[in-house]
Amino acid sequence: MVLKLWSIQKNRHFSNSEQLLNLTSTKDFVLLDINEKGVEETADECKILGATAHAFVVDCSNRNDIYRCAEKVKQDIGDVDILINNAGVIFGREFLELQDHQIEKTFSVNMLAHFWTAKSFLPAMMKNNRGHIVTVASVAGQVAVPYLVDYCASKSGVIGFHESLTSELKELGKDGVKTSCLCPVFVNTGFVQNPSTRVWPVLETEDVVKCLMEGILTNKKMIIVPSSVKYSLILNHFLPERVIAALTQMQDIQFSTPYRHDKKED
Repeated sequence: MVLKLWSIQKNRHFSNSEQLLNLTSTKDFVLLDINEKGVEETADECKILGATAHAFVVDCSNRNDIYRCAEKVKQDIGDVDILINNAGVIFGREFLELQDHQIEKTFSVNMLAHFWTAKSFLPAMMKNNRGHIVTVASVAGQVAVPYLVDYCASKSGVIGFHESLTSELKELGKDGVKTSCLCPVFVNTGFVQNPSTRVWPVLETEDVVKCLMEGILTNKKMIIVPSSVKYSLILNHFLPERVIAALTQMQDIQFSTPYRHDKKED
């Protein structure tokens, strides 16, 4: 089997080429990014390491752009066996400071892009009863984080997408099509600047990619990084609201983005 892996990127999020290449002994990558330089550099890294890599410049917030690229991939390269949706944007502003177009962008990239790529490649996976859809979400999709209202909501949405699609595939008897959802805490990717908490560690991309690979190879449905966070998430369903609020304040989540204190119209 020739692996064709479709990886949507954004700001080189989790684009550790060497570790991704360890996914399988067959290496055929399809890489997407709105950043032409970034996606070409990642493709070059893959080629240096002995893989075949196809780079495409795509705006993941544009449904038709995704559909056009997907058709080209299917015609020129073939079906995708592992789909990794890891595109993401974050503005990190107070809710009332968010511009409407920023909210729309957050949901278009962070959530809706998952629908369009799955609609493009899931039919072949279901026909062959083989494939894997990887949804990159965030622990922020399961907990409340101030100044990330749109981001948390979008990541909560893709977790719901993953869980519902997983259930539907099982109901349809397509047990050969696997699904995994990655939920890390803050990752040191440059996505946000100076992230810190009193409780959770700031992760390095190498550690997250390793957990992701292990999760894919073992068909793990929910990959929470670090795994210890899952106990906190379970407690959130049982603790009183005042306790959850106190714990959230105690975590002292800090970060900055270029938009954090910019109240001007973008």
